[in-house]
Amino acid sequence: MAHILEPFLIERAPAYHYTAIRKSERNSLDSEMASDPHSTLDWKALFRVPGFPFFFFAMFVSLFGTGMNFAGVTWFVLGATHSTVKVSLIVILVTLPGLVVPPFGGVLIDRVDRRYLGVTLDAARALIVLGTAALAYVGRLAMWELYSMVFLLGVGFAVYWSTTNALVQELVPGGQLLTANATVLIAVQGGMTAAGALVGFTYERAGLTGILAIDGTTYLISAVCLLMLRHGYHAPQDAYNTRLVSAAPTIEAPPEMSEPSLMRTDEDLFAPSRVFADIAEGLAYLQQQPRVLALGITYSCMMAGVISANVLVVALAKDLLASGPGGYGYIEMGWAFGAIVGGLAASAAARNRPYSVLVGALAILAVGHTLFPLARMLATAVAMNALFGVCRALGGVLTQSSIMTTVPRRLMGRTQSAFSVIATVLQVIMSFALGWFAQHVSLSAAFLLLGAIYGGGVIAALRARMLSMNPQETPTPAAS
Repeated sequence: MAHILEPFLIERAPAYHYTAIRKSERNSLDSEMASDPHSTLDWKALFRVPGFPFFFFAMFVSLFGTGMNFAGVTWFVLGATHSTVKVSLIVILVTLPGLVVPPFGGVLIDRVDRRYLGVTLDAARALIVLGTAALAYVGRLAMWELYSMVFLLGVGFAVYWSTTNALVQELVPGGQLLTANATVLIAVQGGMTAAGALVGFTYERAGLTGILAIDGTTYLISAVCLLMLRHGYHAPQDAYNTRLVSAAPTIEAPPEMSEPSLMRTDEDLFAPSRVFADIAEGLAYLQQQPRVLALGITYSCMMAGVISANVLVVALAKDLLASGPGGYGYIEMGWAFGAIVGGLAASAAARNRPYSVLVGALAILAVGHTLFPLARMLATAVAMNALFGVCRALGGVLTQSSIMTTVPRRLMGRTQSAFSVIATVLQVIMSFALGWFAQHVSLSAAFLLLGAIYGGGVIAALRARMLSMNPQETPTPAAS
């Protein structure tokens, strides 16, 4: 693909090469993960960052609704079709847009105000989900309409998560990125925990209609929170252009602009040549940054396992444990609770051998999921899933914080979107394979395959660790 886009590289793409100064700054990626031990633990200072409390609450409430939606729809489809393959179709549909949307979504993220983009995506998803809830309420919801809702939400998800990651980097000073990522993960998993605690109760009493109504409402609340995050129009390119001479890791307030619309009105802003040039610039950056790419693959393998695992966990709760929607909710709540604990522990873990922690967490995910079918009691399954949640949190915070510390802000959207494509490819393949294995071979064989994808994450993390120990082999962006 880089060869196809080569004509668009023109003068806009920066040159990447070795420099002695940058090598000395990056002798070990461990220091990037660890950052300043005082700043990483300063939670109060983080919540004094303008707009961050609104961002935190937006993520919490949005993920609460998303957790209710995914669990409710998954259980509804399994109950209606009695097919894990049909359940895997849900995961495939929600992730499939990630194969096409992120490259262009990444350019969009790096071109327009990320706050407005998040508000628009939240509002659009609210309309889709509330419309589907209305169809369910009047008894006219067909299965294809439910699948269509899932697909459209997948289109929004393909841009939304990269948008929020880029927005975190934009809002928070560099010294607090580790704490910020841990805090955002706590917000996400806190929302999922609350959803896990209530989803079984809500589904049994309000059905799919109530689940969807709650989800749609949470998207509207999230949109309002993002709207209140700050004032004025803040285009990433404008913020970058005003600070070309500064390499400080702090966030200065970018110049405010009027708020007439979401998009800038430059006539050639989205011209095909500029769009493809931006995509090519992002690919060139990753080509010259093997450590960033290795961390991105690590994160992608982990997220592919996290998302596709839902195909099997619902079958584990229904068929192996016979625990019903309530049991499934407890298992999901265990995961979310563990992730909160992992998020709280991430700062301490990052200060002492972070790569060992990262590799160890992924290894536990690989071995633990292989053994998951041996859990014959609900309490055991909940405890194991809580441990998996801790490991997912540690892996996610360490990789994302390192990526945000390394990648220039103006390239963050494209970088995150590239990793989203990798994760989507893995998710689509794994979701179908897991559903097929669970239905036609055995649930144990499917969990063994799930452990293998986490094993791929272990290999990628070891590759990143090796590159961090040999920084002279890693080219870095030339100083402006």
